[in-house]
Amino acid sequence: MATGLQFPEGPVVMADHSVLVVEIKRGTLSRVQRDGRVSVVATLGGGPNGVAIGPDGAAYVCNNGGFRWTERAGMLIPVDIATGATEPPGFEGGWIERVDVDTGEAKRLYTHVDGHPLRGPNDIVFDEQGGFWFTDFGKTRTRDVDRGGLYYASADGSEVTEAAYGLWGPNGVGLSPAGDRVFVAESYSGRLMAWDLDGPGRVRQPRGTCVAATRGHFDSLAVEAGGAVVVAAISQGLCVVEPDGRHEYVALPDPMTTNVCFAPDDPRTAYATLSGTGRLVALDWPRPGLALAFNA
Repeated sequence: MATGLQFPEGPVVMADHSVLVVEIKRGTLSRVQRDGRVSVVATLGGGPNGVAIGPDGAAYVCNNGGFRWTERAGMLIPVDIATGATEPPGFEGGWIERVDVDTGEAKRLYTHVDGHPLRGPNDIVFDEQGGFWFTDFGKTRTRDVDRGGLYYASADGSEVTEAAYGLWGPNGVGLSPAGDRVFVAESYSGRLMAWDLDGPGRVRQPRGTCVAATRGHFDSLAVEAGGAVVVAAISQGLCVVEPDGRHEYVALPDPMTTNVCFAPDDPRTAYATLSGTGRLVALDWPRPGLALAFNA
């Protein structure tokens, strides 16, 4: 659908069939039209990383605060490969922000949770009640790495709580079709984790359950209407994880496939961000994707 994007992530298909994406290196929330034209909705700075549409029709963005970058063999990679560090010079933290998609006006909602600064907010999903779950991936430095967390927040900026902490690179986040389970993909471990819910923002067990453990590295995710979870798998394309933990891969032509979503009125079409080569692609999918709470 589009080329020349600067490490796209967080695709969201809109009612007019355009697709919102973030361009992490460019620092923007952008819109891709069906004919491939790309326009900037908002210049946000930092590192906008994940997007979801809220109950008010605004875009809610996880901003990781910025990365270090390496360009190799024509691809962008969000890490200084020589040192293993992702934290950029002068890093001050990440944040959650609300963006008016008509005007581009942005407002920061959260920069801290319980007095602790956000280090690298990554992905986001709304529930039917209008609250949202998000992950904080953290940052790496030459000799140490942040542990990450899973959080739940109100869309009006009034309340945010920690649901789980000490995760290894929590990245993609999604909800089961019944809304009674939240999934998190861990990048460092290649695991898909799950927490059963007792209500909005309330996890039943703080440690979570491992649904699947793979040999790869996971990125962001989407959920099928039947309950399978589709996870972007670095170097392997897309990984489809069944509720019983069985999983298989769908190859895509980019070692940095980072995210996937489904069209609300065409749920058998999947959209994936091929971030290393800066592309947004659409592909037929054999099963329908799950409609998101406020993006139908």
